[in-house]
Amino acid sequence: MYFYKILVEFKNKALRYYYFFLLFTIFNSCQYFEKQVPSEKELLQKELKAINWKEVDEYPSFVDCDKLDEKIQRQQCFFDSLTQLIQEKLQLDTLSALYPELDTIEVKVTVFPNSKMQFEPQFPKDSVAYDTIKIDSILHARLINFPKVNPALKQGIPVKTQFILPVIIKVE
Repeated sequence: MYFYKILVEFKNKALRYYYFFLLFTIFNSCQYFEKQVPSEKELLQKELKAINWKEVDEYPSFVDCDKLDEKIQRQQCFFDSLTQLIQEKLQLDTLSALYPELDTIEVKVTVFPNSKMQFEPQFPKDSVAYDTIKIDSILHARLINFPKVNPALKQGIPVKTQFILPVIIKVE
């Protein structure tokens, strides 16, 4: 009986320490349940860094090219169709007769988010063999009334795109 009394007394002291330890752990563990939420600015900066701003998700396209399934095929269809349309419009003019040495013109094409298109001829810096202003005016006069173009998309938003397209004027 004496040992039982000592055992119960030891048990009560141990339980007292145990409860104290348990209570201490509970109060200190509250910080582990609190998750730190990143701020909106941090999330925005992280997302902006993850986006590749050099490429678009979808290239501009004509309605006929939208029927194709793959992105690369739609892109190639757009560039082929645009090149063909530009060549057809320029064949009607006397550009090849005025400048017989000019067989290819590089045209900077800009497709705006509102589906408008702008064309600028790109000439070498040392081009004195032909009148760049006259060629520019001929291109601006001929390159109108194109079919509707769907603009390029980045993250689902229409964006402005620019590319240089080589256009063959003289076919032999």
